[in-house]
Amino acid sequence: MAAVLLRRLLSASFDEVYPALPPEVQTAIKSELLLIIQLETQSSMRRKTCDIVAELARNLIDEDGNNQWPEGLKFLFDSVSSQNVGLREAALHIFWNFPGIFGNQQQHYLEVIKRMLVQCMQDQENPTIRTLSARAAAAFVLANEQNLPLLKHFADLLPGILQAVNDSCYQNDDSVLKSLVEIADTVPKYLRPHLEPTLQLSLKLCADTSLSNMQRQLALEVIVTLSETAAAMLRRHINIVAQAIPQMLTMMVDLEEDEDWANSDELEDDDFDSNAVAGESALDRMACGLGGKLVLPMIKEHIMQMLQNPDWKCRHAGLMALSAIGEGCHQQMEGILNEIVNLVLLFLQDPHPRVRYAACNAIGQMATDFAPGFQKKFHEKVIAPLLQTMEDQGNQRVQAHAAAALINFTEDCPKSLLIPYLDNLVKHLHSIMVLKLQELIEKGTKLVLEQVVTSIASVADTAEEKFVPYYDLFMPSLKHIVENAVQKELRLLRGKTIECISLIGLAVGKEKFMQDASDVMQLLLKTQTDFNDLEDDDPQISYMISAWARMCKILGKEFQQYLPVVMGPLMKTASIKPEVALLDTQDMENMSDDDGWEFVNLGDQQSFGIKTAGLEEKATACQMLVCYAKELKEGFVEYTEQVVKLMVPLLKFYFHERVRVAAAESMPLLLECARVRGPEYLTQMWHFMCDALIKAIGTEPDSDVLSEIMNSFAKCIEVMGDGCLNNEHFEELGGILKGKLEEHFKNQELRQVKRQDEDYDEQVEESLQDEHDSDVYILTKVSDILHSIFSSYKAKVLPWFEQLLPQIVNLICPHRPWPDRQWGLCIFDDVIEHCSPSSFKYAEYFLRPMLQSICDNSPEVRQAAAYGVGVMAQFGGDNYRPFCTEALPLLVRVIQSTDSKTKENINATENCISAVGKIMKFKPDCINVEEVLPHWLSWLPLHEDKEEAVHTFSYLCDLIERYDENAS
Repeated sequence: MAAVLLRRLLSASFDEVYPALPPEVQTAIKSELLLIIQLETQSSMRRKTCDIVAELARNLIDEDGNNQWPEGLKFLFDSVSSQNVGLREAALHIFWNFPGIFGNQQQHYLEVIKRMLVQCMQDQENPTIRTLSARAAAAFVLANEQNLPLLKHFADLLPGILQAVNDSCYQNDDSVLKSLVEIADTVPKYLRPHLEPTLQLSLKLCADTSLSNMQRQLALEVIVTLSETAAAMLRRHINIVAQAIPQMLTMMVDLEEDEDWANSDELEDDDFDSNAVAGESALDRMACGLGGKLVLPMIKEHIMQMLQNPDWKCRHAGLMALSAIGEGCHQQMEGILNEIVNLVLLFLQDPHPRVRYAACNAIGQMATDFAPGFQKKFHEKVIAPLLQTMEDQGNQRVQAHAAAALINFTEDCPKSLLIPYLDNLVKHLHSIMVLKLQELIEKGTKLVLEQVVTSIASVADTAEEKFVPYYDLFMPSLKHIVENAVQKELRLLRGKTIECISLIGLAVGKEKFMQDASDVMQLLLKTQTDFNDLEDDDPQISYMISAWARMCKILGKEFQQYLPVVMGPLMKTASIKPEVALLDTQDMENMSDDDGWEFVNLGDQQSFGIKTAGLEEKATACQMLVCYAKELKEGFVEYTEQVVKLMVPLLKFYFHERVRVAAAESMPLLLECARVRGPEYLTQMWHFMCDALIKAIGTEPDSDVLSEIMNSFAKCIEVMGDGCLNNEHFEELGGILKGKLEEHFKNQELRQVKRQDEDYDEQVEESLQDEHDSDVYILTKVSDILHSIFSSYKAKVLPWFEQLLPQIVNLICPHRPWPDRQWGLCIFDDVIEHCSPSSFKYAEYFLRPMLQSICDNSPEVRQAAAYGVGVMAQFGGDNYRPFCTEALPLLVRVIQSTDSKTKENINATENCISAVGKIMKFKPDCINVEEVLPHWLSWLPLHEDKEEAVHTFSYLCDLIERYDENAS
């Protein structure tokens, strides 16, 4: 215990504790620890002392990489070549625990390190030494994942590591196998020189039923992880993939007979240690990683054979496999979906309930994966059999899963397709609800009722006002459930019923719902007043929070009276602080089974843990606050400051993306609320937000969240206007935007390098395209921010803008991809529109590219260039006259080209027509208006670009008025 506590003390509080000790005490600690290792005979105590030594050594490497404990290094060298096996073990354990122990001397000792590991891996007399040296070698590789020359130099250690994986597994030790999984995850390229033996070993271990389930699953994990981290590399070993797929399917057949399964009233959590769940998850991940082009042809025949097998477990596994591959094989399955659906529907009649359950699962999954095309093609085939399966009275689990599949189907079903089935759907759902309510009262069973209530909600949500005729059929029973289902075991049913009532209310609208609104609000308020008594994991909490927001949408301003009751619990939930911990490997082993913790490996044998309980509720609560601010506006004013102070720090809440998105979305809405109180209060709220928003743009790691933050920042600038940013803000923002643009160019270069990689193939290109699209989306947000700054600050912001000029000019170079040129031109369009006549100072950078882009191959680029010419005419001043003259024939050429009105070209063409109109209106002396006008009139009207249509028809009205005046 003393050893464990000392290690934790050094790990958590080294800087507070160790430097304060007198030098002689520090020296005594170091020598005492090394002495204990040498004298200790009990191996577990020696290991614990080695953990302390590693932790101390980690903290005694200074910022320059100097090891301030040379005696520790000497001990390591002496011990590893000692005749004493215990000391050799100790040296390897320390090195495994802290592979960075050599600090800046690592390169100098590289050959020594390699020789030490090789010798230990070849120690035939001591299996423990072989295992430890393999783990230490893996840890060293992982610690140097960026050092490509080192990885190459240490490649010939891999056969020794693989041998140790094999040997240790048969000694009931999976520690080296776990290290191999980590390498596959973090440094897959290290495995390339010996990939075939790595894969063969993984397959062999996975197939060996004499090993434990966990070991077999870990061996499979090596292959599955590589399908995610090095898909292109793995695709070259088709033979391995072809052998791995049957292994996964075999695992999925590993199910137990359970007589009570069909009528169990509790949905037990998936047993994630089971082979069946592990196999299904592996199949799903591998299909997504390697792509359907490779996986579907390999698995199709296996699945067909399984579905014809007399053993129910095989049929069940075949159907579950179909569900698992839908996402990864999406494109390839679409072509044969009709055949698949016809086949799966047959199994809704299967004699075994678990096969019928799996058929429901497959239909529900396909309804989600292939929506809305699935609903459009198969509504006639699917709805009736699902309703029929929901009548399977002797098998609750099957009934409930048929209802769940119906929910998936209706959620994404176009309203027009669902309406013809409404009568039949409602009839079935109502009769089952009445029956199951009776069963709840008599037997206490609730599983099917929970799903049926959600099915009703889903149908109402899709049908909207068409659900009005059925409203009175359901509402009394639903209110009855909320009123009476107060026992702890009925919390989920009550929560789902609250959700159902609020969704029906939203669907049918305020007029119809008002007859029950008061009753429903009282029921909700009663639950709300008991809110503090609810346990943290009570499922009602998130349902309640969402229901209040829907009630707000239904009641509008009338909801304001309930805010005092609602806001307290909502703010409490939104303020949940998760439990976090920094743990090393030893602590991890004690906590890995602890419920609700997730871990991220930080390297250096350390992990960051977070307890995830309550995070989803927190995210939902934050989204509901956004909803209130949006719906109530001035009615939400008194809570504005409180919510701003909650939301601003959440921009850095890196544990949950939805929380950060909600925080970002709330900012402009809260400013609109604050505006009601006047300019002083508005400015005060903006001061809370501004710094945090700018910093979040600079630090946000997720591109989807980043785009939301940038979007909100641009909106905030438009709300606040001129003067909202001070010099420090501008300086910081300028540096961040410059960094984003430089990162954009760097990412493009990296993608080009990846295209030269030996593993490059069309699937790699698809993922590179996804990365490109994500980068472009961030570029659009950079453009949005600049747009809001130019429109607010006008020409006085140009000196600040000059730091970004080289990057923006780079965007419009002819060799760059069309989205770069499009958004680069859009930025210069804003410079012309909002900063003229000063904008002409930069004309040398953008005028030629802009004119040349009018006839570009890309319609998006043409549109941006044409818009630029339009604002040049409207706002540009006299310096732009000759360029308007030069642009005219180019604009006409685009308008008169044969395909100018096609769907992809129409927006660019209409911008060209609008630009010609603006030249005639604002720079008439640049062109012959009499000659151009008849052509221009023949090109009208504009249909697509509403903003440009306003300018165009405004000019047309001017011309008509002028004609009238002249005529009279």
